[in-house]
Amino acid sequence: MANPLIPGISQAEQDLLYSKLNTYNQGRASFKEEGTYLVVLPRPEHPRYSLWIYSPLPERQSIFYICDLSTDINETLRMASTLCFYSTRRLILVEYNAKRMQSKGDDIVSFGKYRGHFLHEILRIDPAYLTWIAFKFQPRIPKQERFMQIAKIYHSVYLDVQRRKAHQTNVGGRFLGKVGDKVENLTLTVLSVRVEDNPYKTQVKGNTPYFYVRQVLKLRDSVGNFVTCRINARTASRDSCQLPAVEHAYQVGETVEIASARVARTYTIGNMKYTRLSYIKMA
Repeated sequence: MANPLIPGISQAEQDLLYSKLNTYNQGRASFKEEGTYLVVLPRPEHPRYSLWIYSPLPERQSIFYICDLSTDINETLRMASTLCFYSTRRLILVEYNAKRMQSKGDDIVSFGKYRGHFLHEILRIDPAYLTWIAFKFQPRIPKQERFMQIAKIYHSVYLDVQRRKAHQTNVGGRFLGKVGDKVENLTLTVLSVRVEDNPYKTQVKGNTPYFYVRQVLKLRDSVGNFVTCRINARTASRDSCQLPAVEHAYQVGETVEIASARVARTYTIGNMKYTRLSYIKMA
């Protein structure tokens, strides 16, 4: 793909910018594997550079608008490279393509409190709702399946931005609050699961033991803060440390949505800070 001419700068300045961009892209994934971020040149009716994403996932149009940047190319590349620095995707300059970059309405929310809004707007104002659309929404028609697929693309943009924020914060993370504080609307990823017997509930009836087990979860939020909690089984098992089939077994990598919880304890192991939650209500 040929590099487009950048308006308003000399050939020497353009060569230097493309050289820096090539250095930035070294070691990043192929656009066929991960997609790529696109910095789109200004056009007569749109004087700012803009940031878009190309994804290989959808069958049809696969380029989606993210946000406007600057009218200056140097400031634009600074903004875009900072925003996407911790992503595995490349960053390239392209001209506007009216055929491939026009919205077909597939990225407009047709339900709920954000009805009529674009997904790129939801990315900016309510990323938690975007996550819900990407992984919890139940499509009923083929058009909604594509809508959900596009939401997953925007969710991946959100994760890239959060990786940058995580690197800007303390490597050990932070506590989510003080003991007794209420926390709400948490989106967490399961890092590890351990099943153990709950010694306070396990009992013997006659000669038959009844084990009430619990799952001890270690989780992390999108900016790198660590959380632990215990999920108690509501039904008994006949075997020690065995989760009953009727209980949900949490898996590493699973996304957990918590509507509300209380901070039960905060503690530090090494340089890592952990927040233990109790009184958990799932979303």
